[in-house]
Amino acid sequence: MAKNILNCLERGMSGFSKGQKRIASYILENYDKAAFMTASRLGILAGVSESTVVRFASELGYDGYPSMQRALQDMIRSRLTSTQRIQAAGDMYQNVLPAVIQSDIDKLRQMLSHGRQDEFDRVVDKIMTSRHVYILGVRSSSFVAGYLHFYMHLLSENVTLIQSNAAGEMFEQMLRMGPGDVLIAISFPRYSKVTINTVKFARDRGAEIIAITDNELSPVYQLSQAALLAPCEMISFVDSMVAPLSLINALLVALSNRYGADVSATFAELEDIWNEYGVFGKMDDE
Repeated sequence: MAKNILNCLERGMSGFSKGQKRIASYILENYDKAAFMTASRLGILAGVSESTVVRFASELGYDGYPSMQRALQDMIRSRLTSTQRIQAAGDMYQNVLPAVIQSDIDKLRQMLSHGRQDEFDRVVDKIMTSRHVYILGVRSSSFVAGYLHFYMHLLSENVTLIQSNAAGEMFEQMLRMGPGDVLIAISFPRYSKVTINTVKFARDRGAEIIAITDNELSPVYQLSQAALLAPCEMISFVDSMVAPLSLINALLVALSNRYGADVSATFAELEDIWNEYGVFGKMDDE
């Protein structure tokens, strides 16, 4: 229902009660803001009670108001411009620090409650049995990709971070990609066409796609053989990468456990190198 909630409101308008029409009209005219409002706030602006808003969501077929809210968020997440997000943030975040931290905590809880252990294990298996792992992320996702690559490179030599300086160069970096290889494609709204085209190229080369993205409507999810989902929406021009990074931490720990003794040997050697060349400073004994 996430894709057609606005159409649903338009089609059902004639059969709605007076209060429901007020809610539907407000959402249709202000869906980019309504998607991130509490039921109480939406009721005030639509001129109805909070309970009317909650009942309206249920009558539309949702489990409750939060479910309808998520449907709106899924629909608009990739549509909002930076300007719209900043304007929405001004309406929502009066006490910025606690509001943003609470929002990130909610995302972690959501990921914990909806995460699928079987799919997570399947992703780990695909990475462990792959010939070579390529990691892709552009724009804000490039930093998440770089974080994943930094640690995976310590676990295995068969890992490549696709540099996203230019689209043509990205394809050149994937020239030897083929069956048996895996592309981990990290993509969050607003979804980059560069990422989508690069994923299609990898599929054409015969590689399997593992998506790390926010929901099942994501373009890279639709192109993947396996996927890990983490919410990232943040009202403002920034994206919240708290949940995606937590998910990647879990993935790295799982891979480290699978590599076992090889990881211990690698880091024992690294410690010797770091000590010999003074890579890290040491605390004074005094």
